Amino acid sequence: MAKMGSRKHLKTYKAPKTWPIHPKEHTWTVKPQAGPHAIEDSLTLMIIVRDVLALGDNSREAKRVINSGNVLIDGRARKDYKFPVGFMDIISIPKTGENYRVLLDNKKRLTLHPIDDGSFKLSKIVNKTTIKGGLTQLNLHDGRNVLTEEEYSVGDVVNLKVPEQEIVESYPLVEGANVLVTGGKHTGELGTVKEIIINESSKPNTVIIEDSSKNQFLTLKDYAFVVGNDKPVISLLEVNK
Repeated sequence: MAKMGSRKHLKTYKAPKTWPIHPKEHTWTVKPQAGPHAIEDSLTLMIIVRDVLALGDNSREAKRVINSGNVLIDGRARKDYKFPVGFMDIISIPKTGENYRVLLDNKKRLTLHPIDDGSFKLSKIVNKTTIKGGLTQLNLHDGRNVLTEEEYSVGDVVNLKVPEQEIVESYPLVEGANVLVTGGKHTGELGTVKEIIINESSKPNTVIIEDSSKNQFLTLKDYAFVVGNDKPVISLLEVNK
C-alpha cells in the first residue's frame, strides 16, 4: 500500500515550491499525471478544486465536482482529478461564470488570477517543423500543436481562441515587446524588451528588459514570455518588489 501511494501521490512537504499549498493542511497531495506540463510547472485539478478554489471540503467532494464536468480547462471539461494545469491555462467554472488564468507570482508560485474573458489563451512557440503540404506545425509551451500556413518564429506568442485552437493574433519576441518574466530572480515582473543578445557561443541568449520604473535587468531569452506588442493584452498580477 505504501508503495502504491508513493507512486500516485506525493508527500505535501516534498511538493514543488511552485504549488500554492500548505504542508500542514494535508499529509499527501496528488501528483499530476504525465501531460502537457512538467510536474514542477503544473497543479492537478484536485489541488485547484479542493485547495485553491475550495469547491469541495475534501477529496471526495472535489472529485464529485470534477467528475460532473463543471470545471473547464482551456474550454474543455476535464474529469481526471490528476490532470495537470499549468502556466497560462484558462480555468472556467460555467455554473458560477468564474474564469481564471494560471500565472506565476514573484515567488515563482503558480497562482490563479481572476479574469473576465476565458475564451482565449496565450501560448509560446517553443519549436516548429515543416510538414507535408507546406504547412508549419507549431509546438507550444502547453503541449499543444497547431498547424498554420503563416510564418512565426520560435519565441513568439500566439493568441489562441479556445477550445477551437484558432490563432487570433501573434506577438513576436522583438525589441519593444511587452514581456512577462517566467524564471530567475525577476519571475513575475513585466517589462519592455530593450535589447536581444544572441550569443555565438554555447552560452544561452539573453534579453535586456526595462520595467515601469525605467530600471533595466538582464535575463535569459527563454524566460521572456510576450504578452503584447505595445501593451499587455491580458491582466496580470501585481508584483511586490
